[in-house]
Formats: sequence, structure tokens, C-alpha cells
Amino acid sequence: MATQSSPLSWLFLYIFTFYTLISSQAASDDDRKVYIVYMGDRPSGEFSAATLHSNILEEVLGSGGSNSLLHSYHRSFNGFVAKLTKDEAQKLASTEGVVSVFPSQRKQLHTTRSWDFMGFSQNVGRRNRESDIIIGMLDTGIWPESESFNDEGFGSPPKKWKGTCQESSNFTCNNKIIGARYYRADGTFGPDDFQSPRDSEGHGTHTSSTAAGALVSKASLFGLASGTARGGVPSARIAVYKICWSDGCPDEDILAAFDDAIADGVDIISISVGGSIAVNYFDDTIAIGAFHSMKNGILTSNSAGNTGPALATITNVSPWSLSVAASSIDRKFVTQVKLGNGEIYEGVSINTIELKDKMYPLIYGGDAPNTKKGYDSSQSRYCSEDSLDETLVEGKIVLCDEVSYGEGAIAAGAVGAVMQDYLDSAFNFPLPVSCLGSDDGSEVSSYLNTTRKPTATIFKSIQVKDELAPWVVSFSSRGPNPITKDILKPDLTAPGVDILAAWSQGTTITGVEGDDRVVSYNIISGTSMSCPHATAAAAYIKSFNPTWSPAAIKSALMTTAVPLSVETNTDAEFAFGSGHLAPSFALSPGLVYDAGEIDYVKFLCGQGYSTKTLRLVTGDRSSCSEAINGTAWDLNYPSFALSASLGKSTKRIFHRIVTNVGPAVSIYKAVVQAPRGLEIHVQPRVLSFKSLGQKKSFVVTVTAKVDDNMVSGSLIWEDGVHQVRSPVVAFGFSEE
Repeated sequence: MATQSSPLSWLFLYIFTFYTLISSQAASDDDRKVYIVYMGDRPSGEFSAATLHSNILEEVLGSGGSNSLLHSYHRSFNGFVAKLTKDEAQKLASTEGVVSVFPSQRKQLHTTRSWDFMGFSQNVGRRNRESDIIIGMLDTGIWPESESFNDEGFGSPPKKWKGTCQESSNFTCNNKIIGARYYRADGTFGPDDFQSPRDSEGHGTHTSSTAAGALVSKASLFGLASGTARGGVPSARIAVYKICWSDGCPDEDILAAFDDAIADGVDIISISVGGSIAVNYFDDTIAIGAFHSMKNGILTSNSAGNTGPALATITNVSPWSLSVAASSIDRKFVTQVKLGNGEIYEGVSINTIELKDKMYPLIYGGDAPNTKKGYDSSQSRYCSEDSLDETLVEGKIVLCDEVSYGEGAIAAGAVGAVMQDYLDSAFNFPLPVSCLGSDDGSEVSSYLNTTRKPTATIFKSIQVKDELAPWVVSFSSRGPNPITKDILKPDLTAPGVDILAAWSQGTTITGVEGDDRVVSYNIISGTSMSCPHATAAAAYIKSFNPTWSPAAIKSALMTTAVPLSVETNTDAEFAFGSGHLAPSFALSPGLVYDAGEIDYVKFLCGQGYSTKTLRLVTGDRSSCSEAINGTAWDLNYPSFALSASLGKSTKRIFHRIVTNVGPAVSIYKAVVQAPRGLEIHVQPRVLSFKSLGQKKSFVVTVTAKVDDNMVSGSLIWEDGVHQVRSPVVAFGFSEE
């Protein structure tokens, strides 16, 4: 489990020093260092840590001392970080209530954090054949010059590789990026599009390096998330299929890329792309491509979608592919806003820009409508593009009533923006931004409206520890499965929040006009980021088990995933599926739920697809009959889902087969966990194996009466070493 195997055990907060606004004092910046002031346990009850710590600094250092405050600790213990001279630190050390004062040291994370957080360290056991694994990345292309794709030490591509590199004047492959193609069936390109596999968006470079990037030391985004960037399988090869452009990812190009990737000989396909809503399997190019990939022994890993937290928003739902939700890691980024009255508020964002002056005028967007372009205050309050009057906003920090991309503020000449809206993950903006919750936002608004000359400043972001991680972020799309309710989706969750990875230098950090920051590594969030984590884990398993089917690999990932707390993940399995990805555990799953084309054909027959349709899909003589007509409950899936009418008792019978991939001689016993309202019966309750690869069948009978939205339990097969866990989920729907 990730919470057990992190090498640092999450005992420390990682403090990154940064420049901040310093009021005029005798000491120069060169005399100051970052110090941690530890004050012991947090006071009981509610208290304003920022106010308390500011007052201490003012009392000890004199007027303007609070300007040295960089960050306050207040959730689990009490203390703060400040930029101080040695003499000031000594004064604070003798202050009542202060336990200790010591200089902050720069501590580098061992990785960009997500892999170590899952207990998948840089030193895990690997096979030489990892370099024979080829990952097909269907995305926006790649930036080949990135250090993450350096081919030093790589030999020639594997002999099985049949692909090509569409080289051009601005793109070449190497022994790391062994293939690259781009697709644009309609022949139309935007002004910023590269007509080659080169990435002009950044997204494809980021996902590729997350999955299979080489080790790059001292990677960071202007000092944030500093560490060694690496992919999950750094020795694997990358084949690039550019399907996405500045205006989106055409379906026709997606299917063309699948077609090529399968024929080229890739081992795993990763596609962090999806539609706005789920559609029937064969009306969906990704589901179609993934079906054919499965037929050819290739697992497709895809993103769940970014339209959560509403239920039934997941878009990639085919049972033959792996659908990945996005969850947090144990770091987050916070950005402080300081007002002219000395109050400091902590918001969420990734801000790399340091405001050089002391304080800036603060203005409300609703008071600066661009009337020349027909906007009024009801529109400018949101700071949308073109809505703000440049003559009123230029050189100021603007307060906005919702989170936007920041185009309106930067176009109007604002030096920063405070956005009032709760976010549970940080995002980049083209100018300094902090996103405050409604309570803090209201206090800033109150200050602005009651102060004759309101001022504010925004500090550079800092990194703090997230004690609650992992939890599924709000934007991650949820189940239940809109197409087949009795197949649980998403399948699992993986890190998708604040992920540092390689970036295209053909764009800026945000891609927004006015942003001139070109970087080699960027921090972004999305199920697009969680998908390549699962892709890499699948490739890792494939490198040890080259003959395993896509379903076997998927089963290994799902049955070893770690279930998350329902207290911090109230949507439970609809949010995280089988649980949080644990690659090291997945290497030895004990048993797998295997499936092949015929199993999915039976399932599709039960879903109402005709023999004619299936023959077109499979290319053989497949037919639907009573003998082959299957149900969702009989598909050999590693999870169990039952949809029931609200208030009515419903019984379903699930037939399953497990294959022994652990010790040849082993005995597994069924362990059932079932809360009130859910009955789970397993027959037989003991499975005895005498050889590797032996199969055993069993039947699970689930009876549920669902009064609320969902009730969930689990079935675990245990042999004393392995725990092969499957969630059992029942949920209600209204028949009205």
C-alpha cells in the first residue's frame, strides 16, 4: 500500500524557499534566509494562524515584520515560515510560545512524487525486456528534444517493431522515440499547429514522459515540485501517434491511429482523450479501437474524463479497456494573498510569478466593465475575456467572482487576480492568481468595499503536504457506467493531480495569450495525467509477463488496487472503482480474472448487438444464440456491480473463473465483507490449485435492497500471502 511504503513515511513537509515581498527594513535580501518557527501543537478551537503569526512577527521585528511571513502551519500543528536575518531568528527563538527556530534546508523529492507515493520506487525490480516494451501514445505529439526522451544507453528498436517515423524538417526519432506519426484527415491546421508529430500543446509530451520518460534530475517548474522526473517504465520505448490539434481530436484520426498502432506492434496503448458523453460501444471510436487492440493482445488504458463530480459522467466505459480516475498525491500547492490591512488568506493555484513591488491597488471586476464593448458589471464581475476595462484594471489586482483561465485579467493589464471559487486542485494561470473559498473571498470583498484605497499582493506558491491523500479529485468523472450499469466504471484511480512532467517548448505554461513562460517541465492535473500512470503500470507487468492477455493485466491492476476511504471519497466506488493503483502489488496478484474476444462477444450479444453487427466487428463467424447470449453479470470481470430498483430486493448471480498465476500449489479461501443491505454468498468458498495456469470457477450470489444511492462490500480470495480483492457494488435507480 502506498501509505505503508513511501520511503519518507510522510513525516515531513517539503518546504521550497522562494523570494517574497519584503517591506523596507535595514537588512537586505542577501542577509535573509528562510527559517521555520515551530510553536508546537495547534491551539484548540478556531483560530487565524495567519493573524497570530503576523502579530508575532510585528511584535518581535517591528512594523512591517509580517511582510516576512511566507507560510503558516495550522492544521496539525502550529508554526510558520519566515524570511529572517540571523539576529531576527534569535529574537524569535526567545519569544514566549516558540519552541524552536531553525533554517530551512532544501530537500529534493526522490521523484516528481507520484511514483514514490504509490510505493513504486526508482529501485523496484525490473526485467531487461522492459526495453522491448513499446507504448503507443495517442495524444498531441511529443517534444523530442526533451531530456525525458534522451536515448542514451538504448539499443536499436525491438525486432517486432513495424512502425515508421514521419520525419520532417523539425522532427526526428531516436532509439527512445522509435516511431512517430501524425493524422489530420481533413487537411486543416491551425496557425500554431506543427504539421508533424511535434507537440505544440504540451499535453502529449507530458503524458509520454509520465509513462516512460527517462530519469531527469533537478526537474521542476521554477523551483516547484523539484526532484528527479521519471516515467513509470523509463526503459520502455515510445511510439507517438498525434491525433489531437489546437481544435481537438477528430474521431477519424483517432481510429486511424489505433489502426496503425496495432499493426506497428505496440504493446500498450495510452489515450488520454474522450468525448463529452458516453455513447454505445460501437458508436465510439475509442471503444472500437480498444476492442481491436484487445483482439491483438494490446491493452488500452484511457482516462475517465474531467466532467465530475456529477454521477454517470464517465465517458470511456468499454469493458475491454482500462478506465482510470484521477486522485491526489501527498503534496499540494497553496498561494497566499495579503491585503493592505495585514490579513493573509491561503488559496489554491500554481503561481510561479513573483510580484516585485510591495502592494498593488485592488479592484473588483464588477466595478470595471468594458462598456465600450458592451459589457456591464453583471458580466465583468466574472473577469471573462474582453469584459474588463483596461484603463481601470491595468496595474492592479482584480477580484473576480469565479475561476476563469485568466485571459480577461491579463488582457486588461492586471498584475494579478483573486478568484472566488473553491478548488480542490491547483491550476496554472498566465498571471499571479489565488483561488479562495467563499468565506475568504467574502472577507476580501468586504475589505475592498470598506477601504478607501484597498491594496493586495499575491505570493509565489509553496508546496505543502496533503495529509488526506489519496482522494479522488472533484473534476474526475464518476460512475455508474451510463452504457452498461452492471459493469463498474471507473476501474481504478491513479495520481492525476499536480503532476510534474516534460512539456513542449512550442507553447507556454498555459498557452494563454500574454503568457511568455516557456518551460521544459510543467505541473498540470487531469485524468489525462492519471491514465499514463496506469499505462506504465500495465507496461511494467507486461515486461515480466509477456504472454498475459490484456484482461489478465487489467485484472492484476484492479485486484491489487487499494480501496480508498469513503469519508474523503463519498462517491466511493463510483469515484475510485477497485481502488488506488499499486504497481508493486500488481506484479504478484496471485489470481487473475482472464477474458478474451469470445467472452466480450458473449457479453455484446447480451447487450443486444446483432449477429450481423458482431460479425462486422470481429471479422469472423461470431453469432448470437441462446448458447452464446451472455449477460453483464457473467462477463469474467474483476469487479461485481448490481443495479437495483430503489426499495426493492434484487438478486443477481455472477459466474466467474480465476486463473492461478501464483504458486503452483495453493489454497484460496473466500473472505466476504458485506454491510447491511447487501448479502454476498460464494460457492465454493475454497479454491484449491495444483498447477500454474490452472483455472477454477465459482458463483457469487448477491442480494441487495438499496434505499440510498449505493451500498458496497467486497470479495477477497486469500491464500495467506495474496489478497485478490474485488469490490461488490449495489446501487439503486428510480423506475419513474
